[in-house]
Amino acid sequence: MQSHYSYTEVIAWLEKKGNELNGNHFKILESDYPIIYKLIAYFLKDEATCFQYGINLNKGILLSGPIGCGKTSLMNLMKYLTLTEHKFSVKPCRDISFEFIQDGYQIIHKYSKGKLYESEPKTICFDDLGTENNLKYYGNECNVMAEILLSRYDLFISKKLQTHITTNLSATEIEKNYGNRVRSRLRELCNLIAFENLAKDKRK
Repeated sequence: MQSHYSYTEVIAWLEKKGNELNGNHFKILESDYPIIYKLIAYFLKDEATCFQYGINLNKGILLSGPIGCGKTSLMNLMKYLTLTEHKFSVKPCRDISFEFIQDGYQIIHKYSKGKLYESEPKTICFDDLGTENNLKYYGNECNVMAEILLSRYDLFISKKLQTHITTNLSATEIEKNYGNRVRSRLRELCNLIAFENLAKDKRK
């Protein structure tokens, strides 16, 4: 099976879009092409290339890598490649934790089952998993993201709901922060795409 997309053209288009969104300093480095090819294949639903990379199109994406390697910028760009029925929003985990302090447990419902008036839960990219803290709401401590991810896992099983995540955490750190159940569910929920630990910090 051959891919019918020109990946070099897609990368050129993404770089142009990145310049529009982030300014002229935005560049896609050649060293990141292996990661970006996988993301392009997934978000364009290019079955032939995903098969070669061992990517499961039914699962979401867990994009991991060191701080500043460009994970958030890339996921924001991928929104523009995605077909309408697979559109997703990018939501920082820290923002969710602040909402939880203000509004309590309904926030877990909002980011898992969806708002009360929405018929279907939405695909979301939870950005920077690990930057939020365990929070207290009226004295009760809650690991907000762990609860949301466990709920979304149930929806993945029952409704094929997809979840995308970016994180600086390793698998061991995910287990330490969120528990073994979350770590094992994430394996089923997401394809892992990881930058090298030595990936360049593009913010410097």
